Amino acid sequence: MTNRWIKALSFALLGLFATLTAPTPGHAQDKLVVLLDWFVNPDHAALIVARDKGFFAQYGLDVDLIAPADPNDPPKLVAAGQADIAVSYEPQLHMAADQGIPLMRIGTLISSPLNSLVVLADGPIHDLADLKGKRIGYSVGGFENALLSAMLGQAGLTVEDVELINVNWSLSPSLIAGQTDAVIGAFRNFELNQMDLEGYPGRAFLPEDHGVPTYDELILLAHPDTVAQGDPRLPRFLAALRDATAFIQSNPDAAWKVFISADSSLDDELNRRAWRDTVPLLAADPIGLDGKRYKAFAAFMKQAGLIQTTPPLDQYATEVILQ
Repeated sequence: MTNRWIKALSFALLGLFATLTAPTPGHAQDKLVVLLDWFVNPDHAALIVARDKGFFAQYGLDVDLIAPADPNDPPKLVAAGQADIAVSYEPQLHMAADQGIPLMRIGTLISSPLNSLVVLADGPIHDLADLKGKRIGYSVGGFENALLSAMLGQAGLTVEDVELINVNWSLSPSLIAGQTDAVIGAFRNFELNQMDLEGYPGRAFLPEDHGVPTYDELILLAHPDTVAQGDPRLPRFLAALRDATAFIQSNPDAAWKVFISADSSLDDELNRRAWRDTVPLLAADPIGLDGKRYKAFAAFMKQAGLIQTTPPLDQYATEVILQ
């Protein structure tokens, strides 16, 4: 995410969901606190629409969506029992499982990678082999460097063949300013649109096309004890997300109006473009778990040295059964 995004939207508590009729007479709505991974953006489409279109209320839930002051906090707070659900990322889940942190994947918002390696469309980089000797910017070490290493390996290169530059969160600005020749960690649904709007179209190389196993980008985490105890709010929460996702994919324009209804600052050209590019990437089945994919990605992370162990999948990921 770029600095422009960070300035444009504040890390504020979202407005609470308006009082709606419970699904059955006398059935009080159950409270559920969900911590987002970042400020509100189209990646959270299913959550926002489920709240503001009334899908959560139809399942007897009063859901608070809270943007974090620190994006690293939500999984920690769920693990500590201080929140019900956190929005996070599959790579972070595998690292948490390796460290014995009590977190369980219960659902998926974005079922494909968003991360990408981006260059200027009219620049000298036409394929990955052209990166030899070039400067590559990154924001977060570790996972992004592992992605880059795997992608470079497909072109017969290693990270020793490039110059890595920590640009913090100024990914596309560093590329536009000529400080870097490429950046890793750019979200394909945001940075490419940001660059195009500023008159510097980009080209993305996708990790899943260059040696990296595909993975879920945005996932939902709960405490394993909450899952094991059969908390009845979880299947209702996921059923509402399933219904909201189906609504978005069938009615993207109407869903967009719902998305921006609670916050007019979201109604800009960058968000409109990001919405267009994000809707096709939403998990068609937010509940379903592809165990083979998770195991393959865990093996990739272990080979990359990001984790030391690969615990049994059922210790940190599950498919909640709807009631």
